[in-house]
Amino acid sequence: MRSVLYNEYGPPVEAQATYRSKFYRRLLTLTIGGGIAFWATTFVFSLLPIAAEYRAALSISYLPMILVQSSIGGMVIGCCLSYFLLRFFDKIPTRNPILKSTMLSFVALGIASILVQVAASGTSDALNVFLTGVMLNLPRFLALGIVIGYLYKSTTSTAN
Repeated sequence: MRSVLYNEYGPPVEAQATYRSKFYRRLLTLTIGGGIAFWATTFVFSLLPIAAEYRAALSISYLPMILVQSSIGGMVIGCCLSYFLLRFFDKIPTRNPILKSTMLSFVALGIASILVQVAASGTSDALNVFLTGVMLNLPRFLALGIVIGYLYKSTTSTAN
């Protein structure tokens, strides 16, 4: 017979390890899915002429931004958003996980908009660059939130 180790505050140690393992597996799945959605949206919108003007105004190179920066940025933002969705799922208002993750992505968009404003303040047409940056970021963050919410919903329904 196998002995079970209990800690003084909660479930057995083995149950905690299983919970942690499932948590990080789901976190990884949501992060990769959200990062891919963020990168794909960035790639599609990078082909627009207004995106070229935006990159020129901020002196952003095309290939490093598309290949490296957007994929890393999407993974980091996706990881943060997925963590908060998994960790605080019951504390976020509404019952729909897609809506919850979309709300979290709009919070992340607000934080990113502040960073865009800081970058845009060094240009001669700061308001135009800021609004263009927010406009280009909106679909990326929306896609990120929708995909993470959909993946959460699909992994939860298959787990039960």
